[in-house]
Amino acid sequence: MNAPMLLYPIVSPLSDLFLAACELDVTAFKPGNVSLDSPGHGMTAEDFLISAAAAAPHVTNPDLGVGERVYRAIEATRQAVGCNTNLGIVLLVVPLIHTTQHRLPGEAFARRLPHTLAGLTREDAEWVYRAIRLAAPGGLGESPRHDVRDEPAVTLLEAMQEAAAWDRIAYQYASCYTDILSVGLASLRQGRERWKGEAEAVTTSYLGFLADFPDSHIWRKHGRDTAYKVQKLALNCIASMNRCAEWPCAKNHLEDLDHILKSAGINPGTSADLTVATWLADRLLYKEEICISNQTKGGAQFV
Repeated sequence: MNAPMLLYPIVSPLSDLFLAACELDVTAFKPGNVSLDSPGHGMTAEDFLISAAAAAPHVTNPDLGVGERVYRAIEATRQAVGCNTNLGIVLLVVPLIHTTQHRLPGEAFARRLPHTLAGLTREDAEWVYRAIRLAAPGGLGESPRHDVRDEPAVTLLEAMQEAAAWDRIAYQYASCYTDILSVGLASLRQGRERWKGEAEAVTTSYLGFLADFPDSHIWRKHGRDTAYKVQKLALNCIASMNRCAEWPCAKNHLEDLDHILKSAGINPGTSADLTVATWLADRLLYKEEICISNQTKGGAQFV
């Protein structure tokens, strides 16, 4: 079957943007998380880059629905690296990419996203449940309702709404990506302005999430108290960095926090996943602005 024409294509191929987001995920220094400078938790930056390459054709495949894209991407990742490197990333970026592909001419991204989420089905939930079981993320426990080990009785959006109270990725579905489109974008753009570098901006966005609310991956694996302790450590790190005039000074504080977290086996995985999705959302919104500007000027819509 031929792939349907995208209703509102953007300037750069979506697969390139997804790969760039995943590359920045390991280029940026994110305390407690895996990066080029600092492997950890039995994984290296190369594992994440291999995973991104394996997942990219599936997360951007316009022939597939949201749920099947998630499953196919996780299946390809499992075959490529044999571990869970990107379940949270894939869960977050697929609705964003689907939204971009299915925008009507002249329709704003922010107006289409709620339609994407509202259109999620029980079949989408079946695919995502399969993906979660395959990825077997750390700290996955049992749920009295809508457990991923059972066949879903609700749509994917309803399942995410149920889980939103204890899972910050699910909360993005339930809240129409509130954290990403507020805290995430604001801190990313502040980081660009302050440090004049894209990797540094990504680090700033990551710290923004880590300081704004307890990381739900840490909460599941290590408990409430540890999650709040890490949140406080992030706030202290930001305060120390604010006294730095140059990035090398700030990097010293980041490295101190990285050592504390990795020594304790703590990985703020949810904050890292939210950061990847934030950078991608920022670029998708930027492309939207370019398209609108070109239309207003009467120039070419796409390059």
